[in-house]
Amino acid sequence: MPAKSRYYNMRKILVIILAVFVLINCKTKPPAPEAEPEAAIEIKEPGFEVISIYIIQADIVVTEFEAVIRVDNPNNFSMELSSIAYELFGNGRFWADGKVKGILIIPANSSSETNFRFEMNFINMNRPLLDDVINMRRVNYRFKGDAEVKPDIHKVDAFNVDFDCTGYSEVKRKAEKK
Repeated sequence: MPAKSRYYNMRKILVIILAVFVLINCKTKPPAPEAEPEAAIEIKEPGFEVISIYIIQADIVVTEFEAVIRVDNPNNFSMELSSIAYELFGNGRFWADGKVKGILIIPANSSSETNFRFEMNFINMNRPLLDDVINMRRVNYRFKGDAEVKPDIHKVDAFNVDFDCTGYSEVKRKAEKK
């Protein structure tokens, strides 16, 4: 074989070896590790209970009351009770309704209490409820409505919770502040 041809073949072999070497060593980058999906957060709804009903001021026709409610947070994070729209029934009869905003923060795995005021017009009430209130006896209540709750968790929006609880509550006269 002539020297020029040998040189040309040697050069050809070196180019092929170099090309194979480049192809072997120039692999594409491995894909970036996938971000682990965020664990699903189980959010349990808060519980509501009427603790007591106080007479604030009694007039001839209209009496002002204050209801104290407890909100239980069964979650491992705090929650804000932003607003509540409610209906309150006493002894099976409509008693009051309303909407309250900016209510309270409930710590994780804990309870908080808040209060709100409402009025009762004796002209519109049935006699058994009126008698129970006047005599400060226990009232069979039903407290139902819709509350807006905001969990204290990044990227979790506020949500609405329907509630409907029943029970008995004493009707008491609230002590005046001196």
